[in-house]
Amino acid sequence: MTRSVFTTPLLTPCLRLIANAWLKLAGWRVNAPEVPPPPFLFIGAPHTSNWDFMLLLAGVLHLRLDVRWMGKHTLFPRGLGWFMRWLGGIPVNRTRAHNMVPRMATLLREHPETILCVPPEGTRSKVREWKTGFYHIADQAGVPILMAAVDAEHRQLLMLGQFHPSGDVDEDMVKIREHYRPFKGIRPENASDPD
Repeated sequence: MTRSVFTTPLLTPCLRLIANAWLKLAGWRVNAPEVPPPPFLFIGAPHTSNWDFMLLLAGVLHLRLDVRWMGKHTLFPRGLGWFMRWLGGIPVNRTRAHNMVPRMATLLREHPETILCVPPEGTRSKVREWKTGFYHIADQAGVPILMAAVDAEHRQLLMLGQFHPSGDVDEDMVKIREHYRPFKGIRPENASDPD
């Protein structure tokens, strides 16, 4: 794996200090009593604001994790794509079939140090249903899903524990979404309601 914002010598420790200071000044705290060793797939919700990305970066720096995240290809414009990749990004073009699920499952299997972050809502706008790509990646790779939540009401980032896919996507998605029922994002009007 190439160097990223989370693994660059000298720079990463400085960014970690800045991230911790920013979280403290903004009144946010990270509540993560236990993070499993990689590989695992990492999801975070509710995703309701552009600030969620900054919180993700700050939280990951705080926890000293090396994360790769999937984002729509438009976030990787020519001239800035290298920077987004340095931030840990993997571009996804949803308008074309690229076998992304098996590709990401292979990444997790072949690079056991990998932590892959996938936003299950796919957008910060209100959606009726979560996308299931993250589930299928974890299931095919045979890795657990670490569930994290943005709890804007109490200004905290929470780790809700691990979920091990059973292979029954419909039943498991109901169980996963139930974990998120108590939490409100930064812009609650954009949150998708758990079924």
